[in-house]
Amino acid sequence: MKQKTHKGLAKVLTKRAGDSIKIGKPGSRHNTGKKNAASNRADRKGSELSKADRNRFKKII
Repeated sequence: MKQKTHKGLAKVLTKRAGDSIKIGKPGSRHNTGKKNAASNRADRKGSELSKADRNRFKKII
């Protein structure tokens, strides 16, 4: 049987060209009023998944 897509992960991760995967930074969803503007801007950019996590999540995305 085919592996179903994990919908929770699919909503958070974004596949990019070159087989890399983008994920949002943790702590950027709510309670941002008490954090400084520089950290809020940095959180908007997101980050790239590590190679180990990318290999782990590749089958279920």
